[in-house]
Amino acid sequence: MDFNAIKEKAQTYKGKMTKFLRDLIAIPGESCGEEGVIRRIAKEMEEVGFNKVDIDKMGNVLGYMGTGKTLIAYDAHIDTVGLGEMSNWTFDPYAGYENDEEIGGRGASDQLGGIVSSVYGAKIMKDLDLLSDDYTVLVTGTVQEEDCDGLCWQYIINEDNIEPEFVVITEPTNGNIYRGQRGRMEIRVEVKGISCHGSAPERGDNAIYKMSDILQEVRALNDKLHVDPFLGKGTLAVSEIFFNSPSRCAVADMCAISIDRRLTDGETYQSALEEIRALPTVQKYGAEVTMYKYSRPSWTNLTYPTDCYFPTWVIPEDSKPTKAMVEAYEGMYGTPKVDKWTFSTNGVSIMGRYGIPCIGFGPGKEEEAHAPNEKTWKADLVKCAAVYAALPTIYCKDKK
Repeated sequence: MDFNAIKEKAQTYKGKMTKFLRDLIAIPGESCGEEGVIRRIAKEMEEVGFNKVDIDKMGNVLGYMGTGKTLIAYDAHIDTVGLGEMSNWTFDPYAGYENDEEIGGRGASDQLGGIVSSVYGAKIMKDLDLLSDDYTVLVTGTVQEEDCDGLCWQYIINEDNIEPEFVVITEPTNGNIYRGQRGRMEIRVEVKGISCHGSAPERGDNAIYKMSDILQEVRALNDKLHVDPFLGKGTLAVSEIFFNSPSRCAVADMCAISIDRRLTDGETYQSALEEIRALPTVQKYGAEVTMYKYSRPSWTNLTYPTDCYFPTWVIPEDSKPTKAMVEAYEGMYGTPKVDKWTFSTNGVSIMGRYGIPCIGFGPGKEEEAHAPNEKTWKADLVKCAAVYAALPTIYCKDKK
């Protein structure tokens, strides 16, 4: 393989990739409102010569390059989170900015850069005649990940009947190769009380006071959770609190919290629920502990309900996808660091639910995700496109 030719070709596309990314940033595309972004991606795929471009009924865009027998997918979720407190931004998050090295805007790192590098990685394969009968490349621009990571791939696998041999997750990896992540789940804890007039609180049973006791035990539980040598510690954080009361002059008769539970290797949603159900105050007050469900319609108005459970996944360092990605990287850029994500990705379904191996390599940095003044780097777009272009041929060489 001529790695220098791949690097040089990727560099020639820096300007086109920059323009494509800036176009995508300029289109608001929060979860369930991604139509404009999806259609812009489909247009780019068609213009660079993908063999087939589809938009499925959920609203994911699926671009195919080549016609070989092994299906290798590159996944980029193309929805973004909201803007947050606007006073924290020093530039317009949709107009964005660029200089010689950087591109700024909402979604720059998380993770519109991933779809840009994937599209042009496939273009480089075509330009340099790397495509063969060995493989077909599928580039997916997927929706609703920020709302419900992995839901898009539940749909792609179950309803589109697409099952790649392995998937490259193009979320930002800080220039490293990632082979796993902690999972997560969303838990609700609810406790009931009895309302009464606030002038005589002893007549009632205050649900907020009950929850305050539960909260202290939930907080202490975080320090006792399992630690995995590679993925690290399971964690939990109380993220929301709700109450119900007849008025501000009455005792609250319901209080509930949401818990963001991060699951390390060896933990399951069942074990996480049972840990909270076993807390003394949860049992004392008869609190109800449940897992949230997600059922928000996509931009195409399709609803595909699922539990808010996102399984942990890890692939071995000596697995074939890991070794192929490392070899592709080493051929052009030296020895990579092989590590793991802090946050969650669509791999929770691809590998976590369905056992399809995932390997991570994507432009941008984790710490830019969901932050004000989000940015990415033009050099990352080029590097990822080059590595993506080399990967399938390296992976398939042992199949001959």
